[in-house]
Amino acid sequence: MRKILARRLRECRKEKGYTQNQVAIYCDITEKTYQNYELMTREPKLEILIKIADLFGTTIDYLVGRTD
Repeated sequence: MRKILARRLRECRKEKGYTQNQVAIYCDITEKTYQNYELMTREPKLEILIKIADLFGTTIDYLVGRTD
């Protein structure tokens, strides 16, 4: 799941044209924390994952690989 999550976070962010810093600011986290999500060294808490899904206009299920 972590590998899929990291890949989809990166893909969705780039599709929307956001920088890692912009996503981090929206989620009220540091840029380094968000970078760690995309590098698979950390997993976001549920509340952060919800914010990210809302920002990207997708679902948590998609981000974690439960749906395509």
